[in-house]
Amino acid sequence: MQHAHRISRLSALALGITGALALGQVHATGFQIRENSVQNLGRANAGTTVAQDDASVVSNNPAAMTNLDRTTVQVDLTVIDLTAEFNGSATSAFGTPVSGGDGGDPGEPTAVPAMAVVVPLSGAFEGLTVGASINAPFGLKTEYDADWVGRYNAITSDLKTIDLTFSAALQLDEHLSIGAGLIYERAEVTLSNGIDFGTGLAAQGVPGFAPGSADGQVAFTGDNNGIGYVFGLQYRVNDQLAFGYSHRSEIEHDLEGNADFTVPASAAGFFNAFGIHTYDDGAIYAPLTNPAVHTASVQYDFNDRFRMMADYQRTNWSSLESVDIYRANGTPIGQEPFNWQDTSMFAVGGEYDISETLTLRAGVSADESPTNDEARTPRLPDNDRMLYSIGLGWNVSDNLTIDAAYMNIQIDDPSVDVLSSSSSRLVGEFNGHADLFGISARYKF
Repeated sequence: MQHAHRISRLSALALGITGALALGQVHATGFQIRENSVQNLGRANAGTTVAQDDASVVSNNPAAMTNLDRTTVQVDLTVIDLTAEFNGSATSAFGTPVSGGDGGDPGEPTAVPAMAVVVPLSGAFEGLTVGASINAPFGLKTEYDADWVGRYNAITSDLKTIDLTFSAALQLDEHLSIGAGLIYERAEVTLSNGIDFGTGLAAQGVPGFAPGSADGQVAFTGDNNGIGYVFGLQYRVNDQLAFGYSHRSEIEHDLEGNADFTVPASAAGFFNAFGIHTYDDGAIYAPLTNPAVHTASVQYDFNDRFRMMADYQRTNWSSLESVDIYRANGTPIGQEPFNWQDTSMFAVGGEYDISETLTLRAGVSADESPTNDEARTPRLPDNDRMLYSIGLGWNVSDNLTIDAAYMNIQIDDPSVDVLSSSSSRLVGEFNGHADLFGISARYKF
């Protein structure tokens, strides 16, 4: 019974469960998705809150919907292809090598669609514009080989958020417009990692167990709907110069889902013999807050054919201090601290009208990562990055425009030196980059 007493005190944290349920490690990775507009993509996300002919302002800055004088429907599709390679090794809590490969390429091409419609009103509602949009503001998908050397830290990390936004804008005078929108957000999460039951039981002196001798897994799936808002303003100094600002609120989620444990027969037999239910499947919930985002833009038209834009964006990732994980009955499983920081993004871009039908775009931006050497995990093969983009717009007719863009993201090589919750240590470096390809169609009635 001495063993039973010891094992009963082993928490989910001690055998790596918290690592799988650490939602912030997936959400707050620096993989904020700004790609709801191929026009913005071609300018490296410069000019997002003062965009002149872009329906994505429904969610980027509702006040800028007044720039559109005709009912406009826009559909955007961006494919994000993350490539990363790990070089390193891992050791168990006993100092022995952890078996496994480099995990393969954790990223794969992922399509991110967006759609928006803007409707200027007339008659008694002259000066009022309404709009709606669907887009994905945050998301990440990485998947390593199930037997890789860092399996106790991460295998699958899949986060999807989908926003439905309804916005309205009012033109107060020839210079100033204001706008606001209501956001309904759907969040879905799937996370998994390996569990080294062998190390956990060997550490308690249970005979027949050793590091890596009894590997299992845990997978967590959860979802929730949340409500937020966006508001903004646009000020046109004159025909050449315009400023814009928008604020997107935090959105709180109480993710509800299930934990699915895969326990090897040797460990399961021991737990059953002593009535240990720590690793039973069951319902779990975890509060999660998506960060607030502040964006300021400026646009200057040098002449009728050439214009430049700049953006500054601040994302309040520090609101994700930790995630507390609970069983359905309120019993805490553990707490995952993040120690992440607020980030800034600076972008400069421009457009040049080659002709009445063709517009060339280009831009560059610098984007900070919320993580750091102390907090980084393999769920986040990420670091500060530079973004370079080009784009092209084709006015097929007075009603139809087609846009295309390409962006290359160069990520500073992120290193990891992190313990799993079973105290295995993963040390190494990722080498990665991302390529984004976008195409969109915009129709004006």
